[in-house]
Amino acid sequence: MRPDGQPHDGGQRPETGPTQPANFERDAGQMIISASADGIIAVDDRGVIRICNPAAEELMGRPSGELLGTLFGYPVVAGESTEIDLMLPDGQTRVVEMRATTTTVAGERLHIAALREVTLRRQAEQQLEAELERRGSLIAMAAHEVRNPLTGIGQLVDMLRDPREKFTEEEQADILARIADRTARLQSLAKRLLTVAKIDAKVSHADVKPVPVLEMVLERLAEFADRPRDVSVSCDPEVLVLADRGELSEMLVNYLENAFAYGTPPIEIQVAEQSGGVEIKVCDNGPGVPEEFVPRLFKRFSRSPRSARETKGSGLGLWIVRSLARANGGDAYYEPGEKAGACFCLRLRVEEPADSDWR
Repeated sequence: MRPDGQPHDGGQRPETGPTQPANFERDAGQMIISASADGIIAVDDRGVIRICNPAAEELMGRPSGELLGTLFGYPVVAGESTEIDLMLPDGQTRVVEMRATTTTVAGERLHIAALREVTLRRQAEQQLEAELERRGSLIAMAAHEVRNPLTGIGQLVDMLRDPREKFTEEEQADILARIADRTARLQSLAKRLLTVAKIDAKVSHADVKPVPVLEMVLERLAEFADRPRDVSVSCDPEVLVLADRGELSEMLVNYLENAFAYGTPPIEIQVAEQSGGVEIKVCDNGPGVPEEFVPRLFKRFSRSPRSARETKGSGLGLWIVRSLARANGGDAYYEPGEKAGACFCLRLRVEEPADSDWR
């Protein structure tokens, strides 16, 4: 009851001011579209751009004045999500994920596309695919290279264990030597695979210091004492290079293995000081490298058709040399011999650069 005794009019509401304008939803929608972090465009049935927000301008590299009224150039299908490559005015490509829907505005059907850049995601996916492919190739190669020596070792051991076989001491020594040879091949492969894993992981425990080149070369040649010897070495005993001793050893072993496997004697090892560095060459007198194969020579798993037919190998040796050389601030490369054959070259530093983080 009111103070005057009359009842309240419960159905009467207080005035709240004028009603909201009819275009409120339209204005709010435009504000939301403009503020969206995703690029948003609307195209008509002809594919002509009718609406675009600032984020779309940024993605497409053009202002709205240049975009409106032009063909979008990509099908906008409602309910689908796809990736498109946007070509920017400067020629660069931007990878964009597009999600589409369809609506009607003022009686006209419009196809709305929400655009989000995924260039970095695409690059990461491609890198992952490449890494998985490399690992798959490495596993397949390792399985192939391991199978033959293991099979041979198993057969030779079975021969020795067979009580029906009566071997002379000389025959037993020969079988054991063959087992040792296959075991050495497996050990070499295991070491090479560990090096590959270290390079791929970009892990280095290098101890970079001056290393006497002649001493290192002679030590590595001693490992090939069982090979036919017609090897000459030209090197000043005082020459030093700045490198990790273990990695330099591995580089030289790979070059020497390559020369003994594919080259023809005589083999020459030439060491010469040059401006700011030392060049080490391992040259042979063989057929050399076909000119068309040279660009692929230091690539991973790369083997020329001739070498693949005539010898066994992983196709990793030269790639390892170049990877380790560059990790030590140098490089590895190929030169044809002066008259015949091939020269595999290694260039390393003789002094550490001012930048202490040079590795």
